[in-house]
Amino acid sequence: MKKLIALLCSTFIVSAQATPERLFDIASSPSPERIEKDIQTLVEFGTRHTLSDVESDIRGIGAARRWIKTEFEAISASCGGCLEVEFQRHMIGGGENRIPDPVEIVNVIAILRGTVEPNRYVVMSGDIDSRVTDVMDAESESPGANDNASGMAGTIEAARVLSKYRFPASIVFAGLSGEEQGLFGGRVMASQARTDSWQIQAVLNNDMIGNTRGINGVVDNTTARIFSEGTRRDETMLEALDRRFRGGEVDSPSRNLARYIDRIADDYLTHLDTMMIYRLDRFRRGGHHSPFNEARFPAVRIMETNEHYDRQHQDLRTEEGVHYGDTIEFVDFDYAAKLTALNAVSLAAMAWAPAPPRKVSIEGAVMPDTTLQWQKVPGAVSYRVYWRLTTDAQWRWHRDAGDVAEYTLKNVVIDNYFFGVASVNKDGIESPVVFPGVIGAF
Repeated sequence: MKKLIALLCSTFIVSAQATPERLFDIASSPSPERIEKDIQTLVEFGTRHTLSDVESDIRGIGAARRWIKTEFEAISASCGGCLEVEFQRHMIGGGENRIPDPVEIVNVIAILRGTVEPNRYVVMSGDIDSRVTDVMDAESESPGANDNASGMAGTIEAARVLSKYRFPASIVFAGLSGEEQGLFGGRVMASQARTDSWQIQAVLNNDMIGNTRGINGVVDNTTARIFSEGTRRDETMLEALDRRFRGGEVDSPSRNLARYIDRIADDYLTHLDTMMIYRLDRFRRGGHHSPFNEARFPAVRIMETNEHYDRQHQDLRTEEGVHYGDTIEFVDFDYAAKLTALNAVSLAAMAWAPAPPRKVSIEGAVMPDTTLQWQKVPGAVSYRVYWRLTTDAQWRWHRDAGDVAEYTLKNVVIDNYFFGVASVNKDGIESPVVFPGVIGAF
């Protein structure tokens, strides 16, 4: 009977087609109730500090990561074994600023394997660990309801939603450890991805997606922020010189990934406007997308717009009538579900779409026309040429070029605009836009 149910489930899943209507279905699927339940479970582990108990079944990061793995396995069982679930382990030898003694960093990875391009990946991540005021305090109650049980619960919920579909490319749902101690989980995963030659097209890191009441007094459940790096950290001198004369300071693959997600919000979600922040992260702060950027993978941080600092990295206490601590009563589950939907639709669209065009180049100096060339990619039936004013945040105009590898925009002068190319599948779902040259290459 179980085999029959799995077969029927698998048959239903495979029949799901890549259409815009499916993306609307995905956008409406994340459940605030399920997210609330998962956040509550994570909170009840007491603390999820990286250096906390790993043996207990009810307290500490060991119990938390085993529970996350069990949840991914349950999702996989309901879709006929569609997820490859595993622990990703790496010993940090100690002597680090926030890792004084050797400790094992353990990520939880669930892969919905692509049917056509299994080595092309889009990733959604959340952090497992939590902390209080003292970053080395592994014993005190540290519920981490919003930071970052919300992002982890959203990642689990996105896996539930997207496991009902099949995609040409692979989708990874990742619970990353060691964020508060130094972004170790992201470093481990990014390093392993390089070793295994993963073609990571996008990493969507979710860190705090559940707070709608800011310390600035603003109450807002209709906006979210997308942080993205500009130029790459390891940009070479030759790349910098090329960029100086060609432009591209705001057209890294991460920036164009942010533009893609911004358009997804406009097209498929109601009452959600995303702010594209032209910074790697918040001012002088960091997150788990950074190690992927450093490994040259496109990666962004998705999070709430208005933070409440009394509820971040705080010992649980009340002083002069003010509550301090990251507790669950301050999480907006409907809002967390909305940001989970943004992730799920973005992942689905990119996994259904072809890969971004490769080797995009451009010509047009001292000419009236601008010509773009690119290398075709599997699954693309046509290509779309975009351009915008150099001061525009979002792509403004486009032309459908057809199934070609070169297109000329007549009487569009190269000096006055920025340009890019996206690949399009048979259902009209397109990839992120690629800015010409090494600067914009995915």
